[in-house]
Amino acid sequence: MNRRGTVAAVPTLTDEEAWRRLAAARSAVLATVAGDGSVDLVPIVFHADAPRLYLAVDDVKPKSTLRLGRLANITRDPRVTVLADRYDDDWAQLWWVRAKGTATIVTATLEAERALDGLAATYSAYAERRPPGDVVRIDVAELRGWSATG
Repeated sequence: MNRRGTVAAVPTLTDEEAWRRLAAARSAVLATVAGDGSVDLVPIVFHADAPRLYLAVDDVKPKSTLRLGRLANITRDPRVTVLADRYDDDWAQLWWVRAKGTATIVTATLEAERALDGLAATYSAYAERRPPGDVVRIDVAELRGWSATG
């Protein structure tokens, strides 16, 4: 609400601007549906190639297995949401982009290799050590974004 007690217009982003911000984001949060129906959240790094997002299962960060819960969740229910945002103490700089879509596990294909190339071009850890695990493709069906400044 503004000072006059009315609701101010919400500055939504165009699809083009939302994709630009999403593609430039260094990280995001992936939401999947867990086996009990709850939402499971995990931070991710990703490669954006509109209208798709790609992420990989790596062994760079410590994990006990490459058979991650997010993969089981996607196999059981492929509906996912990715949220990227920017927080700043200057609230005029705030923004977020939410991408809803369907995830598919892609293994040992040219598409997976291209996705890994895109990830390696963005993240030096992946350039130094290519992820050995599966690649997840998210076909984005709905993109929504907001910015404090529009």
